[in-house]
Amino acid sequence: MASSKKPILFSLDDDPQVLRAIRSDLRGKYRKDFRIISSESASEALASLPELKKRGEEIALFLSDQRMPEMLGVDFLREAKTIFPEARQVLLTAYSDIEAAIRAINEIQLDYYLIKPWNPPEEKLYPVLDDLLDQWWAQYRPAFSGIRIVGYQYSPKSHALKDFLSGNLRPYQWIDIEPQPEAKELLSLHTLDTSDLPAVFMEDGSVLRNPDVRALASKVGMNPQAKSDIYDVAIIGAGPAGLAAAVYGGSEGLKTLLIEKRAPGGQAGTSSRIENYLGFPKGLSGQELTRRALTQATRFGMEFLSPQEVKSITTEGEYKRLTLGDDSVVHAKAVVITTGVDYRKLPAEGLDKFAGAGVYYGAATTEALSCKNKNVFVIGGGNSAGQGAVYLSQFARKVTILIRKPDLTSSMSSYLIDQINGIEAIEVIGRRQVTRAIGEQYLDAITIQNLDDHSEENIEAGAVFVFIGARPYTDWLEGQLIRNHRGYLETGRDLTRHPSFRKLWKREREPFLLETSEPGIFAAGDVRSGAMNRVASAVGEGAMAIKFVHEYLAET
Repeated sequence: MASSKKPILFSLDDDPQVLRAIRSDLRGKYRKDFRIISSESASEALASLPELKKRGEEIALFLSDQRMPEMLGVDFLREAKTIFPEARQVLLTAYSDIEAAIRAINEIQLDYYLIKPWNPPEEKLYPVLDDLLDQWWAQYRPAFSGIRIVGYQYSPKSHALKDFLSGNLRPYQWIDIEPQPEAKELLSLHTLDTSDLPAVFMEDGSVLRNPDVRALASKVGMNPQAKSDIYDVAIIGAGPAGLAAAVYGGSEGLKTLLIEKRAPGGQAGTSSRIENYLGFPKGLSGQELTRRALTQATRFGMEFLSPQEVKSITTEGEYKRLTLGDDSVVHAKAVVITTGVDYRKLPAEGLDKFAGAGVYYGAATTEALSCKNKNVFVIGGGNSAGQGAVYLSQFARKVTILIRKPDLTSSMSSYLIDQINGIEAIEVIGRRQVTRAIGEQYLDAITIQNLDDHSEENIEAGAVFVFIGARPYTDWLEGQLIRNHRGYLETGRDLTRHPSFRKLWKREREPFLLETSEPGIFAAGDVRSGAMNRVASAVGEGAMAIKFVHEYLAET
């Protein structure tokens, strides 16, 4: 986002009386559009400029006296120009210094000099400054105001930071160290070198050198620590089901805790366009849906814990004890598990080596800009793959969808197939699979096998985006709850088919519809066996889970 800060007019004079006069005149005319900063000390003023630069401030004009005890005005302006080269420069001089001012026009490209005194300012000051500031405005391009990440494009750690900020709806600017001179300028300004990359530059001028995700989360004010010890309901996972449960839990008066390991939205949050969600005829992005839901849940008093994971759940009397990733503990009367699914890894030789360095799992929106003018591949034939391909086609030279089946008709919604068929930059190739990834530091090419004749060819690849289905995120439960053979949590009546159910279930009643094999622990959304794998159904199950939480709490 562009900077919302006002540009600065910087005045400098060692005579307090003169400085007060120039400051008063500047404020009287320009305070609506500019911030007025002044200093009596040339050395202090010079020392402040790098800090202003680090904070993303813009200086439109320097107005400096010539004769000062610490240094001459010309020397100050020469140094200032190295830090703010686009700022206009005006020298305040006495008649005896006119020759020095004229030399400065040639030596430092001084824009103008003014003879003191400049009264009346309406005739001798404002017309000059107006002309210079008009020139500056014409060339001014607001600097980005917010978080900036400098790093190498094919760095897994850089990708992790970008993916985290994007998933958590935090705007940032990505600056590649190699082609962009701005990156080297930032490193020099903060006395960093390439060993500090990736580096994250905050809006307040501070910098994080080679941080992990947790350090970045702490810096941007995210909360990994629970405020209380006991909650009515703890929801694990902030996908559509978890967000819906949080909205309804908070709105119905339950003390609600929502815990998310990475970023809210789940797989739906990474979708560039959801076009079949009720009430949005033009569709909406997964990020927009997530932002709305988080705002809504927070308004109802939900507490959001992120980035934080749950390592285990145990039952202690009528409470569930949740051990978190940092070994802290919270207790809840009921738990709703909405951890969803993880993308399956593509079992191709060497592919793991390039994860985050040319190979991405469901990260189309995060890495799309880096695909400009490249040939990229999307692996998979489901709706997520189709949405990713459509989005990437806005940036890449060509997007190739590779699928094992002959075509997309059996795995993708017809509206998406129609979109893809209408985009010239997208090609769909059936009966193909990737068998090998090729490259040194990052992905250069892939080996593609024809499943009909088993022939193979190596093709240059700028990036590969993998959408080949998913597996439930339930391994952390370590067999505590009954799962089906694919790892999905069994709930409700389906539990009664399992031979171990009666050994685990000690209530006289049957399990509620979304209740797992442990009373008071519920499952909703894609993590649950029998789920429909649609955003709308996940939202419905999340809301429904809170109804059963109320019933469970009433009986306990």
